[in-house]
Amino acid sequence: MDFMKEYEKWLASPALSDAEHAELEAIRNDPKEIESRFYGPLEFGTAGLRGTMYTGLHNMNIHVVRWATQGFADIIAAEGEEGKARGVAVCMDCRNHSMEFARAAAEVCAANGIHVRIFESLRPTPELSFAVREYHCQAGINVTASHNPKEYNGYKVYWQDGAQLPPHHADAIAKRLGEIDIFSDIRTMDYDEAVKAGLIEVLGAETDEKFLGNVMGQVNDKATVEKVADSFKMVYTPFHGTGHKLIPEALKRLGVKNLICVPEQMVIDGDFPTVVSPNPENPEGFYLAVDLAKKEGADFILGSDPDADRVGIMVRTKDGEFKVITGNQTGVLLLDYLIGAKKRAGIMPEKPVALKTIVTTEMARKVAEVNGLQCYDTFTGFKFLAEKKDKLEASGEGNVIFSYEESYGYMLGNYVRDKDAVTAALSLTEMAAWYASQGKTLADALDDLYEKYGYYAEHTYNLVMPGLDGLKDMANLMKSLREDPPAEISGIRVAVRKDYSNGTVIDCAAKEQKTMELSGSNVLRFEMADGTSVIVRPSGTEPKIKVYILTQGKDAADAQANLEKYGKWVDSLKK
Repeated sequence: MDFMKEYEKWLASPALSDAEHAELEAIRNDPKEIESRFYGPLEFGTAGLRGTMYTGLHNMNIHVVRWATQGFADIIAAEGEEGKARGVAVCMDCRNHSMEFARAAAEVCAANGIHVRIFESLRPTPELSFAVREYHCQAGINVTASHNPKEYNGYKVYWQDGAQLPPHHADAIAKRLGEIDIFSDIRTMDYDEAVKAGLIEVLGAETDEKFLGNVMGQVNDKATVEKVADSFKMVYTPFHGTGHKLIPEALKRLGVKNLICVPEQMVIDGDFPTVVSPNPENPEGFYLAVDLAKKEGADFILGSDPDADRVGIMVRTKDGEFKVITGNQTGVLLLDYLIGAKKRAGIMPEKPVALKTIVTTEMARKVAEVNGLQCYDTFTGFKFLAEKKDKLEASGEGNVIFSYEESYGYMLGNYVRDKDAVTAALSLTEMAAWYASQGKTLADALDDLYEKYGYYAEHTYNLVMPGLDGLKDMANLMKSLREDPPAEISGIRVAVRKDYSNGTVIDCAAKEQKTMELSGSNVLRFEMADGTSVIVRPSGTEPKIKVYILTQGKDAADAQANLEKYGKWVDSLKK
């Protein structure tokens, strides 16, 4: 694409506002900036779109949202009149411009004759997945950039099962977007006129109540929560986002009496003024919650990200400080707890199954199998976990009680097909209260699990590669690791290489090649002679390569030493 030609096309378009026109004029003498905004469109993938909010083809703005929605509307319309009548559910998070973008998407869908159900205001991502299923919609649109910094926004698309789009639908939209002009081929209509015409329907409290009813159905042991309610104290933060109403309400219905919310972060604000990054994976964001927990004498802290699909926890240790529980550890704790709670309550289904992604700790498999559950791997992303869940349950092969990935995403129940911080917050709090009734914190519980199942350790390294050059660097690194794979990593022999792009499995010693079930994703896995796995993949939403080290040792110190050893190899990739 000729980026200067595209830049001039945008400048000449009457669709631009005066402010947008001035923004583009201001970069006229900055060819590098013009190239970064116009060298090509934002790539439409299975996670939809995500980018920084500027005027330009490679950014998130109202024109790109309308263009993406027109492409999606054409795919929905291809389902015929029934698909258009079933329509689309539309949701948005707390970010700057999210409501504006969501309404623009609704206007495009309505102009294409597609019925729209749009939430009256910001809502958690899992409630959008729920709404698609509850109202039998053909599709869903969610304007969110999840846990990304404030400069970002995004556009996620869902299909009729309530999961994010499978690759073939995403490919069809991407193909369609290449065929339509971003300005001249867009159909749109006035929002209020579409409401009057019955093409746009607004969702509110009644949908919240239906969703919460399903969430509360995941309670396993309300009696124990009530037993410790007077002494059990917890702190919650929504990081200025969409968990601010439904998560506290769910916890109150669970029976939590001493729920202390971080007041500064209960304020909805797309600038996220109290944190550098509104991501529960970053422990530094919890500083206000930690101060409040120490002041109030709470042992348990819970935080949800801005669109309330991820949740992170911290817990007080014996020295009075607060410890981060990683996503891998949280999932292991919750899986072990759910197995015990469901068995105690007599509600464990037949053929119980746990699901995890290929980059999630192998400790989860150990917990599942020791307790009589099957455990299956999928690619990273809840659309793949949802797809596997549906396949297993439709065939009668198994009933999934829990699905999770290491990046703080958890899915329970049958009413959503995406990660769900609302339900996870409920189950994690029930678990923390149950351990409190045993005189233990979650730090104690985690120590017990390591004693029982073995000392596993994991770490994810992020090799950030921003800008246009970064995309090339990412591609070159993956190409190099394929064409010239390491025989050793950190002095340990590579026993097996797996390439998930084509499903090949190579036994390095025997020089034999087999195939595996999973294929079609740009991921490499090196299985080491000492049992460690090193996994390398480009992020689907951010400009970085992610390297996962999954290891174990004879004790905690040994496992940690393994992480540090392999971390030196990861550091060498940066050079």
